[in-house]
Amino acid sequence: MSITKSELMKLQNGSDVRGIACEGIEGEHVTLTSEAAYLIGRAFAIWLLKKKNIAPEECIVGVGTDSRITGPEIKKQAIRGMLDEGIYVSDCGMASTPAMFMSIVYPETRYDGACMITASHLPFNRNGLKFFDHEGGLEHDDITAILEIASTLSDSMDPSVLEEPLPTDNNRFTEFELISLYSANLCMKICDGVNADNYDAPLKNLKIVVDAGNGAGGFFVKEVLDELGADTTGSNFLEPDGTFPNHIPNPENKDAMKAICDATVAAGADLGLIFDTDVDRMSAVLSDGTPINRDSIIAMIAAILAPDYPGSTIITDSVTSDRLTDFLENDLGLKHLCYMRGYKNVINKCKELNAEGIISPLAMETSGHGCLKENYYLDDGAYLAVKLVIAVAKAKREGKTIDHFIANLCTEYADREVRFPILTDDFHAYGTSVLETFKKRALQSGFELPKSYEGIRIRFSGVCTGWMLLRASLHDPVMVLNLEGHTPRDLEIITGIAQSLVEGFDKLDLSAL
Repeated sequence: MSITKSELMKLQNGSDVRGIACEGIEGEHVTLTSEAAYLIGRAFAIWLLKKKNIAPEECIVGVGTDSRITGPEIKKQAIRGMLDEGIYVSDCGMASTPAMFMSIVYPETRYDGACMITASHLPFNRNGLKFFDHEGGLEHDDITAILEIASTLSDSMDPSVLEEPLPTDNNRFTEFELISLYSANLCMKICDGVNADNYDAPLKNLKIVVDAGNGAGGFFVKEVLDELGADTTGSNFLEPDGTFPNHIPNPENKDAMKAICDATVAAGADLGLIFDTDVDRMSAVLSDGTPINRDSIIAMIAAILAPDYPGSTIITDSVTSDRLTDFLENDLGLKHLCYMRGYKNVINKCKELNAEGIISPLAMETSGHGCLKENYYLDDGAYLAVKLVIAVAKAKREGKTIDHFIANLCTEYADREVRFPILTDDFHAYGTSVLETFKKRALQSGFELPKSYEGIRIRFSGVCTGWMLLRASLHDPVMVLNLEGHTPRDLEIITGIAQSLVEGFDKLDLSAL
């Protein structure tokens, strides 16, 4: 039986395609089938040809995968679908999401479009497809359009096509080792940035360890750090393994961060780096094992950029701390735009400001997604790692360590996040009404409400120091409350204030507070 339009449309996850690609977790059954991958591959080719207004023989698309066990099959079917629309396809093997975008930029490739088979940090049974054209990652409406095209192709599809091998005698299907080209470009960035006497080995005498979480990021050790003379002894989980046997490849995961912190200290390294599965996110660790993630990684990258972009605007998601605002504005002399959750939201805002003539060199989420204006607004974990590596090398040459960049960032705090299920089908409308009442109550109490692009934020000073943010989930029947105090006592007081502000909402499950 052919896949239905409803089943295809359910594969949309914001600006990506994602689904369950194999069995293995109880109660979770396959939704991203071989048929779906084939149809989506065809649909992307149709969509791209129409957008660029070119003939199939003028179009070439690159396709890569991360280490997921379902990657080869999904890639094969997506490629088959693209070939059936008459375009050229380059199989880029194991790659990273940023590398696939750069395949559109590099003069050696200059693909018209690119597709990365990945589900980021999600469990092993998940997978997905991310698409790029010359403007960057596709938007939500683009993915909707592609899935709608795919649904029109379903009824006329011959299922036997899925059993056929990819052609080996077709000049429209080639292979290219993209990650080596990508790595070589990163190497050049480091050599130029460090500007050492020993140009070919600028990282000599540096010890840097990496945790790739058995994702696609092991190349950064083998093809970048080792090539430039760094000692990478003590790096872990570099070999691709889509079952993720050691820990989830996610810089936000506590076990993952503990692993890289422990490895950094054990190796006596100058720097530790950790990537997610497809290497579009990263976090770091100082030599003493202090994690540099969430607010700290944003502060670190901003401090590295600040001398080149004085007075510029740093864009973050909504859950960054007031501590970060104080550091960016009072210590670095920058502006902080605390915007919205969602890496596409902060990236698009960065593009928008720069187009208006407002310089914004960095947009970054607490998740580790970060884009630089100088790097095509691409959320590239390896490129952010390059900026850190350059800073470490320069600091060591001057007898310093990179912790001096964020020496004035307040690191004393107590925080928690509480999620309130909304107990009604019309959860969007109810969430809006909760926020309206919450804001009225806060204003009546005389609290300070800084401008907020998402939810209602309150800043506290005096009796207690800290902040809270109440926001509605975009897709789920949930409201999320973030709370932070300078001390545990501050957090206790702020929690009490929150309880009074959310009291009486009968369709909000407040039991977690």
